[in-house]
Amino acid sequence: MGVEGPVRLGLLSTAHINRLVIPMAHASDRVDLIAVASRDQGRADDYAREWGIERAYGSYDALLEDGDIEAVYISLPNSLHCEWSIRCVDAGKHVLCEKPMSRHTRDVEEAFDAAERADRILMEAFMYRHHPQAIRLEQLVSEGAIGELRLVRSCFSYALYDPDNIRLRTDVEGGSLMDVGCYCVSGSRLLCGEPEQVFGEQVIGPSGTDWVFAGTLRFPGDLLAQFDCGTALSERDELEAVGSEGSLFLDDPWHAISPVIELRRDGRVERIDLDPVDPYRLELDNFAGAIRGDVEPLLGREDAVGQARAIEALYRSAASGEAASL
Repeated sequence: MGVEGPVRLGLLSTAHINRLVIPMAHASDRVDLIAVASRDQGRADDYAREWGIERAYGSYDALLEDGDIEAVYISLPNSLHCEWSIRCVDAGKHVLCEKPMSRHTRDVEEAFDAAERADRILMEAFMYRHHPQAIRLEQLVSEGAIGELRLVRSCFSYALYDPDNIRLRTDVEGGSLMDVGCYCVSGSRLLCGEPEQVFGEQVIGPSGTDWVFAGTLRFPGDLLAQFDCGTALSERDELEAVGSEGSLFLDDPWHAISPVIELRRDGRVERIDLDPVDPYRLELDNFAGAIRGDVEPLLGREDAVGQARAIEALYRSAASGEAASL
């Protein structure tokens, strides 16, 4: 007989992103958040008290030794994602790893190899993919609501100038493409499949990371996607799928706080409103359901490897000044 009840979850790190995940973990009847780990016991104790978490560990390894914990949410810096995903699955834990898993395709492949050997679930945490807005967007495109899809354009940016912020540090693989541009790459792949060739250009800021990144992706069937992202731009986030007969526009594609899809066709705009549900809650529920065997994980090896391959190629192109084939 399989295990029943909520999945007992631990947090690996006290990262800022946790503030969006913890309330949804507490609210979900599919997850029981019981532990958090930091590199400092005092920090872990304070964090556990602040967020109502039962157990606090002063090292990541100590959390992995807790036999009650079935699954781990990894919100460590980008450069540690795959290393600790492997350590977690080797310790018998299922893993929800914060995006992006890596800019190195081989590292992602090795993480999934380890998960498969251990018979553990490993998911990359692109929370927007779980939202009805993204699911409905994909359906509308596949149903021909805008005719033949020809182009996807997207953006995601904000302004940050603190050189000590983890998102602007080269030693942990920060930068705009890794932090927010990865959403644009993911959204383009959601609608178009896997790119055959990419071209990227970047502006490197004083921090050494890409402060602005722009990319073009070419997909089979003469499909194109264009995006820009930045940590030194005004706050922007949108996506538009453009077809031969119309377009689908999302003003809030990634957070989906006010989920609306505008179908622009024949000189008219039709609003398609969707329920305002929290994508982090949906992500956790899917993760827990996959662990219990109730559902298939929405995001698995194929998507994570494809994502890393595209990001790696974009960086390769930006460094060389030439298009990069995948």
